[in-house]
Amino acid sequence: MNRMILIIIAIVAVLFIVYQLRNVSGMDQSQLKEKIDAGALVVDVRTVTEFNSGHFPNARNIPIDEVSKRVDEFGDKNQTIIVYCASGGRSGSAKSFLESIGYKQVINAGGLSNMPNP
Repeated sequence: MNRMILIIIAIVAVLFIVYQLRNVSGMDQSQLKEKIDAGALVVDVRTVTEFNSGHFPNARNIPIDEVSKRVDEFGDKNQTIIVYCASGGRSGSAKSFLESIGYKQVINAGGLSNMPNP
């Protein structure tokens, strides 16, 4: 019986991870690069420490816990904004928040490793 419970927990965990990843844009790196080259604002929502350890060139660091306080830094609600973090969870939260206040073109790129080569 304990084995069955562990299997169910594992299945639920996998489904949760898959659900979280669905929030990621699904764009490949070349599509993201096109958006960036066209002037998209790139925002890293990781902590300052994470950002300082390496980030996408010209990305703006607005940690997830500061997004609502620094919303004016995101600019025009019609511009394309690409958010990323370490794995896509925090950037998914940032995307949802920004969309809830009227931003129309927010892309969750997922993690830094999903960003295109500069």
